[in-house]
Amino acid sequence: MDINAMRQERARLAAAARGIMDGAQRLARGLTSEEETEFDRLMADADTLERTIEREERLRERERIIADLNPPTNPDDPGPGTRTAHELQTEAWRSYLLNGRSNLSTEHARALNMGSDPEGGYLVAPQQWVRQLLQTLDDQVVIRRLATVMQLTEGESLGVPTLETDLLDAEWTSEVGTGSDDEAMRFGGRELRPHPLAKRVKISRTLLRRAAMDPENIVRDRLAYKFGVTEEKSFLTGDGNQKPLGLFTASSQGISTNRDVVVGDISSDAWDINAEGLIDAKYTLKAGYHARARWLFHRFSIARIRKLRTDAGAGPGTGDFIWQPGLTSDRPDTILEVPYEISEFVPSTFADGAYVGMIGDFSYYWIVEALRLDVQRLVELYAEKNQVGFIARAEVDGMPIFEEPFVRLKVQA
Repeated sequence: MDINAMRQERARLAAAARGIMDGAQRLARGLTSEEETEFDRLMADADTLERTIEREERLRERERIIADLNPPTNPDDPGPGTRTAHELQTEAWRSYLLNGRSNLSTEHARALNMGSDPEGGYLVAPQQWVRQLLQTLDDQVVIRRLATVMQLTEGESLGVPTLETDLLDAEWTSEVGTGSDDEAMRFGGRELRPHPLAKRVKISRTLLRRAAMDPENIVRDRLAYKFGVTEEKSFLTGDGNQKPLGLFTASSQGISTNRDVVVGDISSDAWDINAEGLIDAKYTLKAGYHARARWLFHRFSIARIRKLRTDAGAGPGTGDFIWQPGLTSDRPDTILEVPYEISEFVPSTFADGAYVGMIGDFSYYWIVEALRLDVQRLVELYAEKNQVGFIARAEVDGMPIFEEPFVRLKVQA
């Protein structure tokens, strides 16, 4: 598929829909039933194309990952009968998933016994398997893709020094003057301590035995989805109590209410987003953060924003739409010239004083995790139902390390 061609067609459909709305507004009237039907059809076709583009991009990325995991045959390969450590480890991992620990050969057991308790049923996944799981999470979780992600290799937590109070401005003085003594500078700190995260998946033994795809792929996809959803919720709305501190949680340790901007006007349309509020929010963010800034909204909010103009109060059909379609992959859709991201877990309830979105440089949201993934195989617990259980555990923490790069959007109270 030609993704650029699909993007251009989507832009054409959006322009046609805009023309219908412009025509009605120039005549100071609402849409007729025929115009409304045509407008809805154009926007539905544009949304269908957008979903097709997203699926095609995800498919191409998955094909690229598979190609990386299965490189072409190397002419310098040692030849048949000689297996690398990675090949032996992957073979052992597959055998363990299918048949359990009791059927591992001595060679396979050596390949997988990475210091775990030999009697506890835990095995460390091959390193490539862990990396693939992290990549799948990157595809499904918005914040993880935008944030700064670190692996904690030493110690139990990661400390981040912060400059809480800066020095005052320099002073004009005489040739021999040194200025006044300044004691305003104050330092603070943030601590990120990975918290346990776990999930259990049950799989039919028949499926493990007969599935066309490798069983570890089934386990990986299910764990990636469950871990990804839980992390996304916490990165956005977590309270910081044995879990990450979310972006939409007002806190002196993360983003305080000083970074809230009102974007709804209850006098004109009950608690709706307005263009003036979005403009205020964009320019509350310092210019130095604009280069990497992103809007973050729920899809319901995007549906409202796509109908807004920069100067709608001046009369019907006036002002530019603040949402603009992107024509190529390196020029995404924008709101007030700033790209946006959509997450299902961004607050979307338009109520008194509620948060409905934000703009910011999300590289200042830090995620700290332990790379190691422990998997336990439960053989007997689900034997009556002909199932095998898998428990995966990880340790993750996250928080905004600095509030200035973020502006939260709040409905008027």
